[in-house]
Amino acid sequence: MAGTPSSGPHGVYRIGDTGEAVAEIIGKLQRLGLLDGGHDVYDEATAHAVRGFQQERGLMIDGIVGPQTYRAIDDARWRLGDRLLTYVVSHPLTGDDVLALQAKLQELGFAVARIDGIFGPDTQRAVTEFQRNMGLPADGTCGPSTFKALQRIKPMATGGRPDALRASEAVRAAGPRLSGKTVVIDPGHGGFDYGWEGFGLRESDVAYDLAARIEGRLGATGVRAYLSRGRDQGPDELARAAFANETDANLCVSLHTDGSMNPEAQGVATYYYGNDLHGASSSVGEQFAGLVQREIVARTDLLNCRTHAKTWDLLRRTKMPAVRLEIGYVTNPHDSARLADPAFRDVVAEAIVVAIQRVYLPPDQDAATGMLRFGQLTV
Repeated sequence: MAGTPSSGPHGVYRIGDTGEAVAEIIGKLQRLGLLDGGHDVYDEATAHAVRGFQQERGLMIDGIVGPQTYRAIDDARWRLGDRLLTYVVSHPLTGDDVLALQAKLQELGFAVARIDGIFGPDTQRAVTEFQRNMGLPADGTCGPSTFKALQRIKPMATGGRPDALRASEAVRAAGPRLSGKTVVIDPGHGGFDYGWEGFGLRESDVAYDLAARIEGRLGATGVRAYLSRGRDQGPDELARAAFANETDANLCVSLHTDGSMNPEAQGVATYYYGNDLHGASSSVGEQFAGLVQREIVARTDLLNCRTHAKTWDLLRRTKMPAVRLEIGYVTNPHDSARLADPAFRDVVAEAIVVAIQRVYLPPDQDAATGMLRFGQLTV
C-alpha cells in the first residue's frame, strides 16, 4: 500500500506529537472505549488504539492519524438520534448514525443505493419515501418524529441484500457491450507524491504508465475512459472520487504498486468497498475485484495476495463500483523487475481490460479466467 500519509486538513499525527488536535484524538478514542485515561501525548498506547480502530474500520493499519483516519474517528462518535440528519449538497453529513439510518431504511424496504455512512441524495429520497408512508412531513430530514417512527417499525422480514440485487440488475441492464460505457482510471499518487520507490521505480510513474495503456485499450473498444489526474498532478482521494462521480462512470479502477521495508514482501492484491463491522459492501465492487485479481494472477507470475474489503475514501465515496489494485512491490527484486518491463505492463493492462469486460458478460457468454483476449472483446 502507498507509503506515508500526506498532510491534509487535519494534519498527520503520530507517536511523540502533542497539542490540541492530539488531545482531541485521544479524547475521542477514550469515549469510544479504545483508550484509557492518563494520556496527554501521542504515545505507543495511543498508536496501538489507533491501529485497532483502523483494523476494525477497514482503513490502512499504520497507527498514524492522517486525514482519513481522523474523519473515521469523528464519524464513529455519532449514534442515531444524536443530531438532525439532512442532505447538505456542499458537505454531506457522514457518520455511524448515517450508517445506522441507511441499514434501518434498507431493512424496511426503502431503497438505499449503498450503506456507506454518507447522507447523499439517495438517502434523502429513501427518508422522504419512508416519511410519506408514515404520514410524516416528507422533507427528507431525519429529526425527532422520524427517529421515533424508525424505532417503532419492525421489518416484516430480515436477510437478503436488496442493494446488491439492484446493483446486479443495473449491470445486467447495461448490456455486455463495452462500447458506450464510461470508466475512470485513477493512477495513484502524482505530483510531488511519488508513493513507494525502489530499484529505480516510482509508484506514481508506474501507475500513470499503466493507466495510459489501459486508457488506450479501452478507447479502442469504444469506452469513454478518463484519467483522474495528469502526469504531474497529485489530487487527494476525495478529489479523485469527486471527479469519478462527475463523469457518471460505470466503473472506477485505481492503480497502485505496493512497497515494504521487508524486501521479501511481494505480490498483487485488489481491494473493494466493504466493512464487516457494519455489514456494508459493494457487491459489484467485490465481484469486479475478484475478476481483476484472478485475471492478473492467471496471466503473470505475481504472488496472489487475494482481494480484501476496505473503506478507503476512493472506494467508499465513488457512486460506481470501484477497485484499487496494488500491482506488485517496487521494493521487491522480482516484482520490480517485472514492473520495469513494458511487455509485462501490457499484460497487466490487458488483464484489467478483460476483467472490465467480464463484469458485463452473462454467464453463457463469459470465458474462463485468463483465456479472453483483447481482440475477442464485445465492442
